[in-house]
Amino acid sequence: MPFAQIYMLEGRTEEQKRAVIEKVTQALNEAVGAPKENIRVWIQDVPKENWGIAGVSAKDLGR
Repeated sequence: MPFAQIYMLEGRTEEQKRAVIEKVTQALNEAVGAPKENIRVWIQDVPKENWGIAGVSAKDLGR
């Protein structure tokens, strides 16, 4: 059972998350032949203050 774990900065809409789940599922299905019913996708929203880029939080960078 393929399991995709995706970390993204918070702020994406439900529609965007649905699109990610759909596209990742499709990609795994095509790449490894796993049945869609067996593919799991987990999106983890990360608060901007908990995401660092070049030593600075994404929040402080205005992301």
